[in-house]
Amino acid sequence: MKLIIGGSTGFVATELLSQALRNPAITSIIALGRREATLPADADSNAAKAKLKSIICDNFEEYPDSVKSELENADACIWTIAVTPMKLSTVPWEETCKISRDYATTAIKTIHKLRQNKEKSLRFIHMSGHFAPRSRAEIPAGETETLILDYAEQSQGAVQSCIVKPGLIDAPGAEKREIPGLPHIDLPDIAAALLHQVIRGFEKDTLSNDDLVRIGQRALAE
Repeated sequence: MKLIIGGSTGFVATELLSQALRNPAITSIIALGRREATLPADADSNAAKAKLKSIICDNFEEYPDSVKSELENADACIWTIAVTPMKLSTVPWEETCKISRDYATTAIKTIHKLRQNKEKSLRFIHMSGHFAPRSRAEIPAGETETLILDYAEQSQGAVQSCIVKPGLIDAPGAEKREIPGLPHIDLPDIAAALLHQVIRGFEKDTLSNDDLVRIGQRALAE
């Protein structure tokens, strides 16, 4: 499987890289981000270098040909780029819409068009937020969810999409933050759940925090 990780230097993406490098089902990883992705400390350097390719992209609204060539014929994509709720108050609204909505919709369309294998569906996971309402009136998070799911539905099976809605993601050993009404998930669990779903197929088109905990813990136990 050729997997694209969008936002490859982020908090969740770093754990995704670490687990994906150890997973034999994933044969090629394209780490797409504004900065170069570094090898995890626990990675076998020789094997990882053969499996991982870091691609730096400065424009997520219009990919240059050099980037497109690296994205060709991907089997799956996990898209983690978005403005987090904690940063919403500091990022201009138009910029938030561009990063959280336009980058994701451009990605799914571009990666789909660059695929030559018509026998298998592209699997695309979009990370949203636990409290994000699915409504076109709620921009950008809710509208993004709708657009991603609609694109897959209109593709007549060429694309399968899944929205994941985690709560607070806790790093191993770190003190847990508390926000009323927001559930927790451990970083290894969410990464394992996302990889399990792109490899095995989507359980459903929207996965809640509870779903991700259950799938992730089961995947790690296996």
